[in-house]
Amino acid sequence: MTTSSFTPTTTEVVANPASKVAGATLTVRGLRAFYGPTLALSDVNLDFEPNKITALIGPSGCGKSTLIRCLNRMHEVVRGAHAEGEVVLNGDNIYAPGADPVRIRRRIGMVFQKPNPFPTMSIYDNVIAGLKLNAVQGHLNYEMIVENSLRQAALWDEVKDKLSASGASLSGGQQQRLCIARAIAVEPEVMLLDEPCSALDPIATLKIEELLQQLVNQYTIIMVTHNMQQASRCSDKTAFMMADEKRIGHVVEYDQTSDIFTRPKDRRTEDYISGRFG
Repeated sequence: MTTSSFTPTTTEVVANPASKVAGATLTVRGLRAFYGPTLALSDVNLDFEPNKITALIGPSGCGKSTLIRCLNRMHEVVRGAHAEGEVVLNGDNIYAPGADPVRIRRRIGMVFQKPNPFPTMSIYDNVIAGLKLNAVQGHLNYEMIVENSLRQAALWDEVKDKLSASGASLSGGQQQRLCIARAIAVEPEVMLLDEPCSALDPIATLKIEELLQQLVNQYTIIMVTHNMQQASRCSDKTAFMMADEKRIGHVVEYDQTSDIFTRPKDRRTEDYISGRFG
């Protein structure tokens, strides 16, 4: 497979950021992840389809979070960690020599397990923080970006009259939607979510799930979840992962979510989703 690096882009006046993004194809081939010399994830081969939600499920310690962090090169932020193989975003291998991790993380956004708005920043400044931290060039209409991003995150009506308030003043569910708005503001093509609802109550969880059903029209979404009901409700495709006796994670089965939950091909998948282990 031919590899290529990313070319710089220039951001101009933004009237509607949502109009500039669309879901991307993300292909993983021969991916292996290490923590120092220790192999943690082995031989992952997956094709993530554009404008689909893919759930990553499996017992704790099987490498789900490691995998999702490899998809935008967050894994290498851990001291001594590295990955081998190919992750190809619309023809660009993000591990190609010369590929810029900062630009990659703009194209492939991440929302973490625990809501993490910047507590000393206002709601408004939280939304545009990624643009400023990444030193995006060009004349930007911040007001329009903030409104559009918050609207996409289904948060605008709740915060439009208090944009100067601290992001930390919001409820947990609102904070997570604020983090999603912050990810949206930099116009990614893929959104990664690492257990985005695990710290939320059922009502906030439902709002996030409803939001994902709207966002998938614009983005390719990959989500780690321990909640089998959430995976079956929200996702189009599901990858089931396990770790072997050496604690090396791998993908056991990857298929349409309806097939994974009703007629899995591997007995281990059936045992996990039925609650026999995990």
